[in-house]
Amino acid sequence: MRRTPSRRLLAAALLAVSVLAPTAVTPATAVHAVGAGRSFQDDYPPDGLGPELTARLDKAIEDVREQAGIPGVAVGLWMPGKGSYVRATGVADTTTGRPMTTDLFHRIGSETKTFTVTALLELVDDGRIGLDDPISDYVEGVPCGPDITLRQLAEMRSGLFPYTSDPDFVRVLESDPSRPFTPREVLAYGFEHANTFGPGEEFEYSNTNLVLLGLVVEKVSGRSLVDFIHERVLRPARLHRTLFPTGPEFPEPHARGYTDQTPSGEVADATDWNPSWGWAAGAMISDLHDLHRWARIVATGTLLSPQTQRERLKVLPTGFPGTSYGLGIFETGGWIGHNGSIPGYETVVVHLPAQQATLVIEINTDVFFQGQEPSTLLARAITEIATPDNVYDRPVPPS
Repeated sequence: MRRTPSRRLLAAALLAVSVLAPTAVTPATAVHAVGAGRSFQDDYPPDGLGPELTARLDKAIEDVREQAGIPGVAVGLWMPGKGSYVRATGVADTTTGRPMTTDLFHRIGSETKTFTVTALLELVDDGRIGLDDPISDYVEGVPCGPDITLRQLAEMRSGLFPYTSDPDFVRVLESDPSRPFTPREVLAYGFEHANTFGPGEEFEYSNTNLVLLGLVVEKVSGRSLVDFIHERVLRPARLHRTLFPTGPEFPEPHARGYTDQTPSGEVADATDWNPSWGWAAGAMISDLHDLHRWARIVATGTLLSPQTQRERLKVLPTGFPGTSYGLGIFETGGWIGHNGSIPGYETVVVHLPAQQATLVIEINTDVFFQGQEPSTLLARAITEIATPDNVYDRPVPPS
């Protein structure tokens, strides 16, 4: 069965994967290109993680990159008290051979969900909404709307059908990936289907949930989601290279992105495809430096009250071994955060409170390798070396 966009937005966090067997390859090359007027001094302490650990990470990343056919990889691993590892390997453009660097803008897919849910939770802190309010209080026409709460939407436990699993939506998107979609248009595809289960009964990852939460933010704030996130999230978080495009715009510099989500299944360049279909669930853009900062903010609740952050981190089982999900955030192997996948690009943005460590991965493909997400393969390989007691996506051992 052909993969659809919805099945790829969380798959990196939910697939149980095995480590790729190492091969003899050239180690990753450290690339620290910096944009004009940009300083990464805080991100690049001169001592790094030491030559032995750095060499092991270089080799593991390059092994995965070559075997999985990933064009380019940018990785940041920050471990207070030990140092950091910030490197890029491979190419940003397979046609020109332009190297991948660590200063590129990147489509972040479902990492967008952490921004949308943060915006929602700020409205909770403002006393303007309650997590247990029904969605019908804010958006009309939602199937079983009076029985589905904002909390259940953020937890992925609403039972609403994922619009990205609708065959007509997939056909339209793949036949014309440059076309714009409105939130109401994408919701209509999902609302044509019966709910898949009763509210709160199960976990099912669904972009329908986050588009609805984006509409709630707009309804309550009286502002566009783009403006609200900019003013209430990006500005106080000091994320100066993170943006929410309204169309296919993509600031330079950026890597070209490659996908097989095409009618023929052939790999195509998806760099300039319109991400509006993902909107509150997956349309945003950022870079390695901002995502490093954001990972800790999300995991520690810097922008929220302690009580609201505790609500966010009340994770529940997903049905996938080793991974649980809270309010627009997951926990796997002790790592807290989210991943993202959109045609052409994948990210992993996670923080490990036990060691105050942060891991950010950016790659310019979403093409599976042997049924597995390439960003998950990288995150697993990196954490098995750097944090062996906290491996990303480690399956629960049999009891």
